[in-house]
This record gives sequence, C-alpha cells and structure tokens, in this order.
Amino acid sequence: MTTTTSSSLPLLIRPSLEGDIAAIQQIYEHAVLHGTGTFETDVPDRAEMTRRRTEVLSRSLPYLVAERDGQVLGYAYANYFRPRLAYRYFVEDSIYLSPQAQGQGVGRLLLAELIARCEAAGARQMVAVIGDSQNLGSIGVHRSLGFEQSGLMKAAGWKFGKWLDVVLMQRQLGQGDTTSPSGATAAAPAPVTAPVTTPPETPTPTPAA
Repeated sequence: MTTTTSSSLPLLIRPSLEGDIAAIQQIYEHAVLHGTGTFETDVPDRAEMTRRRTEVLSRSLPYLVAERDGQVLGYAYANYFRPRLAYRYFVEDSIYLSPQAQGQGVGRLLLAELIARCEAAGARQMVAVIGDSQNLGSIGVHRSLGFEQSGLMKAAGWKFGKWLDVVLMQRQLGQGDTTSPSGATAAAPAPVTAPVTTPPETPTPTPAA
C-alpha cells in the first residue's frame, strides 16, 4: 500500500475491494464511451467488471485503485498477456483514470506500484498495449518508468470514425530473461507466483452515479 501527498489531500494506492466495483465501472464506462485507450465499444456492466477483477485476483496478480478522500480516482491491474501456459511470466498492464484525475501523476503512481507487485509475484516481463498512437499521456507515463516501444500495429482498430494504431511498450521485471524462473520446469502445471496479500474487505459505500 502506497500513500503520497499532493498540494491538497493524500493519495492512497491500495488493493481494490469488491466495494470499489461501482466506481471502477463508472471510470471504465467513460473510457469506453469517450476514449481511444480501450477498443471496447460496449460498456460492460458491474457483474462483468466483477468477473474480470476476480479472474485477475485468482491468478495472484494485483488489481489496484488510487483513492483520495474516499473517492476512487483510477485503477490498474495486470493480467496474463495470453492464456497459454508459456506466457505465464509475461503480463499486460491496464490503467484507467477518472477525468478529474488526468494530468496529476495518478497514473504513474498506479503503474509504479503495479510493477513492484508484479515483480513480487514472479512476473518477468510487462507489456503495455496502448490504444491509439496519439495517446501521448499513456506513452509518456510508460516511458518514464522504463518501458520501451517494442512494436506498432497500424490501423488495428476502428473507433469514432477513424483508424487507430496500437503501440506496444515493454519493460523487464526483476531479473527478466537473465535467469530461469525459480522452480520452473518444461511442463509446469501452473504459474509460479507468490500471493499478493490483500487486506480483509470492509463494507464500502457505493458512490453516487
């Protein structure tokens, strides 16, 4: 859990709770309807967002929120890049912020904590699949934390009446490819990860729509 201070109130980066789903869904809804960072076009409901969070946590991977004065301003999580077993040390990050949290450094703090927790969980590489090559904010945040561009997929998506590129950015986690994963075998039956400790959930009031 990370706490930082700003010119006003402290910003808390912490593991998400089930009670955060309403705020998380609201943030993602805005990204789907108004942004090009996600290529999703239909807004998922709270049940689907709950299912996605449960999947991440079941893999002992982090799902974090940024909170200030009791308000969730953004969230971030990591999941397997692909479901096949050989990808189990290669994770993809996702970060979404509320409109009022843009440009305040919240995304960078979320990503930094996400990187640290993924390293602790045994991941060796992290990739960012950034929708829209003009998404300079996300590209800049990732570059500031050691990501390098590893690919560009031209005209990969069609949204808001225009073609959108996808930028791939990648960084090493921990020892990267310099050593073999601890305890790994050619036919490892499951990911080798360390559990991420999450505090007991407490009732959280649902934010007003």
